[in-house]
Amino acid sequence: MLDIRDCTSLPGMFLEQAARMGDRPFLWAKRAGQWHAQSWREAADEVLALAAGLRGLGLEPGDRVALVAENRPEWAVADLAIMAAGGISVPAYTTNTVADHLHILNNSGARLVVVSTRQLAERVLAAASRADNQPAVIAIEPPPLSQSTGIDLHSWGAVVTMGREAAGETDIRTVVADLGRRSTACLIYTSGTGGVPKGVMLSHGAILHNCRGAMKVLEELGLGDEVFLSFLPLSHAYEHTAGLHFPISIAAQIRYAESIEMLAANMAEVRPTIMTAVPRLYESMRTRILKGLAKTGGLRRRLFMAALDLGARRIETGRLGPLDWLADLVLDRLVRDKVRERFGGRLKAFVSGGAPLSPEVGTFFTALGLRILQGYGQTESAPVISCNRPGGVRIETVGPALEGVEVTIAGDGEILVRGELVMQGYWRDAETTAKAIDAEGWLHTGDIGVIDPDGHIRITDRKKDIIVNSGGDNVAPQRVESFLTLQPEIAQAMVHGDRRPHLVALIVPDAEWSEGWAAANGRAGAGLAGLIGDPGFRAEIGRAVDRVNAQLSPVERIRRFVLSDEAFSVDNSMLTPTLKIRRHKIREKFGETLEGLYEDRKSRPDN
Repeated sequence: MLDIRDCTSLPGMFLEQAARMGDRPFLWAKRAGQWHAQSWREAADEVLALAAGLRGLGLEPGDRVALVAENRPEWAVADLAIMAAGGISVPAYTTNTVADHLHILNNSGARLVVVSTRQLAERVLAAASRADNQPAVIAIEPPPLSQSTGIDLHSWGAVVTMGREAAGETDIRTVVADLGRRSTACLIYTSGTGGVPKGVMLSHGAILHNCRGAMKVLEELGLGDEVFLSFLPLSHAYEHTAGLHFPISIAAQIRYAESIEMLAANMAEVRPTIMTAVPRLYESMRTRILKGLAKTGGLRRRLFMAALDLGARRIETGRLGPLDWLADLVLDRLVRDKVRERFGGRLKAFVSGGAPLSPEVGTFFTALGLRILQGYGQTESAPVISCNRPGGVRIETVGPALEGVEVTIAGDGEILVRGELVMQGYWRDAETTAKAIDAEGWLHTGDIGVIDPDGHIRITDRKKDIIVNSGGDNVAPQRVESFLTLQPEIAQAMVHGDRRPHLVALIVPDAEWSEGWAAANGRAGAGLAGLIGDPGFRAEIGRAVDRVNAQLSPVERIRRFVLSDEAFSVDNSMLTPTLKIRRHKIREKFGETLEGLYEDRKSRPDN
């Protein structure tokens, strides 16, 4: 296996693996109902040709190239080609608005933009036409001609052909050889949970360091011919590293899911061996499994619940008595094998990151025989800092630090990180960089946590998100929100109460549960907006909140809540593309309503 410590750049690592793997399949995509593969050799040829074409368009070392595309083989090829040409890759979310794209183009000073579909090209071209320095655009698929006015527009195929005809492969290999681990590989723009996105400068060494750390974590599973199913946005640091460059580092195949809606079907087809996802996906899968189970009833439901109960007890106590052990063994065949088959049947591990994973969700999947490894990181650390090891999972923690990563806890409880994985800084923002990385090289993560005696890290909350009530008590809102959204009646929630006497919450009812309630109570077809004003409906949500409050300390309990029929989504900017809530955006719309819950109760309807 490749020794990543000897690699000096990401495209260098890729080209070395491609030379070794040759005609074996590498990148897969589904077209016209069939999966098609691009081999390592074919991908390398296209990377080198595109890189030479980019140089032919005037790309100089250090120039930035924005990349706007859904997950597909061309995304990986473009990312590698940009870096192979000496450029800096600037991934951007496909959900970005014209204003979002304009901010990134102006802030990064991108010289070129690679874009995939016509729909995405419309927004990119609109932003490019208004940019301070108009970039040229390379379109993977032909954009509407009416949108190209004033923009230097090139087709992907033409740029690749130009590169091949220029016979620039030798020149590109020389450029790659000159790249060092300290060279800037990419600018990953933060998803803006707290304001305007900032460009995080990550070196080749930072991502290579992450790849080696991940390899050391997973090698005890027996890494071989691995298959990844990629569906998280590649423009996010998590998938960029864990879903692209890490698979390259272990010579794995990558298959691109058709969509989030087709994920379950794709998993059954692809049968991945490793998958990375965010907690929200695992929460959704758990909810879907439990809802399906509730409809079956009978022996099947009893067997499932028995497997879940015995699995949870085994996790909690570390052992089972002889009779329970025998029953658990039988249930492994009757229940867990079928659950594993639903996920393809050969999954070695789910890896969870991007946000805190509820211990209840982690226990659920582990008890059902699916290994789930919770990790921790952020864009500024390329992104992985720590991860649970397969042989020593502690679900309530995010595991010990990766190899070569230093972690310490500051006096105020903030987690500090140091090592090659730390970003080079925020692009064109020295002041904010100085606040994030101190003189001794420690990255101030903004997360609060503790390190257990065995080295496992436990995250308690975000430093900026901590609610300090008027009594001086600190409350972690993510913990309370996690409890709320595990209730079948509640899809989403945000807790509010900084400098206030108690907590209140904004709650989005679960749509499927709401439809069921409406049908059972003579309100079929009323819609969520029509149900919110129904006292019986609100009372039912109130009982779910009461169940949560029974599990919380007095200062964490929700005193009042308001319901919303508008779900938090990426489209309305209340969720990031990785499904984390944007508190500032939610407060912009609902802040006045939430503050109104603190008014005299006599003057308002009770909830």
